[in-house]
Amino acid sequence: MREPSTGGTGAPEGASQGATTVAPVVLYDTTLRDGTQGENVTLSLADKLRVARMLDEYGMPFIEGGWPGSNPKDIEFFRAARSMTWRTARLAAFGSTRHRSNAAAQDPNLQELVRAETPVVTIFGKSWLLHVTEVLGATPAENLDMVADSCRFIVDHGRELVYDAEHFFDGYASDAAYALATLRAARDAGARTLVLCDTNGGTLTARLVEVVGEVRAALEGDSDAPTVTWGIHTHNDAELAVANSIAAVQAGVRHVQATINGYGERCGNANMVSILANLALKTDLPLVPPGGGELAHLTDLSRSVAEIANLAPNDWQPYVGRSAFAHKGGVHGAAVAKVERSYQHIDPGSVGNEGRLVVSELGGKANTAIRAGQLGASLEGIDPKQLSALIKRLEHEGLSFEGAEASFELLIRRQGADYVAPFKVLDYTCLVEQRDARDLRAEATVKVEVDGETLHTAADGNGPVNALDAALRKALRAFYPVLDAVHLYDYKVRILDSDAATGARTRVTIESADGAREWSTMGSDTNIIAASAIALADSLEYAIWKSGAELRRRDERHFTTVIPGR
Repeated sequence: MREPSTGGTGAPEGASQGATTVAPVVLYDTTLRDGTQGENVTLSLADKLRVARMLDEYGMPFIEGGWPGSNPKDIEFFRAARSMTWRTARLAAFGSTRHRSNAAAQDPNLQELVRAETPVVTIFGKSWLLHVTEVLGATPAENLDMVADSCRFIVDHGRELVYDAEHFFDGYASDAAYALATLRAARDAGARTLVLCDTNGGTLTARLVEVVGEVRAALEGDSDAPTVTWGIHTHNDAELAVANSIAAVQAGVRHVQATINGYGERCGNANMVSILANLALKTDLPLVPPGGGELAHLTDLSRSVAEIANLAPNDWQPYVGRSAFAHKGGVHGAAVAKVERSYQHIDPGSVGNEGRLVVSELGGKANTAIRAGQLGASLEGIDPKQLSALIKRLEHEGLSFEGAEASFELLIRRQGADYVAPFKVLDYTCLVEQRDARDLRAEATVKVEVDGETLHTAADGNGPVNALDAALRKALRAFYPVLDAVHLYDYKVRILDSDAATGARTRVTIESADGAREWSTMGSDTNIIAASAIALADSLEYAIWKSGAELRRRDERHFTTVIPGR
């Protein structure tokens, strides 16, 4: 495992205390340990290895792989990691100080940390007397010995030691002298990176900066004190984790711990994605990875980790979210059309994202025209102003083209003079019944016109929408075999006017795929089946259009008649 050119977590090689060279800010990723403590975040061994590989390829200098003393999966992770080649990253194993009843050499947790054979070990210890006395059941003096013994044990085994001062800011507020004593115990036992942790995430930024300054002044003022690198580890309970991390860096901290997408316990940890982008794009500080790594791949990294964790990406996440550079208001859209940076704080492409103009009732003709262009939809012969007015009317009636771009493309296509519908739904019926306490039964009948022929079909389903979908496909399959590859993979219902209770207008959004592409369509009505029918019909028409499917004429179909029924 190759050591970064910065010589670990400290200053650049060759730098001295009196040199003017600014020490780089080193990023330390804790996704595989802290991130997995987030609710609904679960990573298998294979998942953890994939994420670790991605972080390494991105250029992350430090990856905290897990806590080998807490579970077998993390022991297996470090065992597997030993046989892997690491391009940039140095792995860190995480654990706690020794149990108060154990000697360091006999403590199972410390033994597992050594067995992990990582070049870096991170140990957390208690800074807050509340935890020392009431959680650990130790005396203040015993805790100081636990910190010192544990740090010395790791250093004596040749590992680089990072010491996480857990609950430091709360401990400092309660008893500053004791919190400082825990840091001195770790430093004097060989820790050269001291990380101040806002574990409960409740410290305001101004106070955090004050504490960082006071702590640095106190420990750096000790006679014959070794040089240490200061670190920060923040949680997001007060929505300040990223701001606090950046503020700490501006106060002299040079080691920053965070997780991809801010995954973590309770409200999460500091978001590594935002910290990395802020430092790389908003400051002139040297950074490890250099330049922030492959910034153009930052969006892909964020979304890939979310995918591996089986979590939906946060569309509103700064820098990398789908909506991070989306413009909905007409004034915004018109301005961005002229000068892209007029409503964007950075170029979206610098982090691998893209700008979007959202088509909605709040947008103007510029949004409509530019968004059509982004989708490759021609507006030839179509007045963007009239199209924008139509969109506003339809959205007033309950449609929403923001999350249904396939329906938006179809809307444009239907305004063209040469548009011919591939099929027309003439009428349909959906029945749901339950008799004699048996399972529910759903049936749909559909009358469809295609190429001058009228087809009347029926199908069963496990619900009315499923039955309607099956009946539509049965009617259309002979004409458009391409629909066999289309499947619905998500179905969402939104109540638009909740005051109307069960009589409310609903909006149905359907996500579909055919193996080559994915698309979204929607429908709106006071009747949920009617809304579903609109979204279903749009989904199938879109598939026919985008696949370039030609209508199969009668002589190509071996088709003579359609008999009503199943």
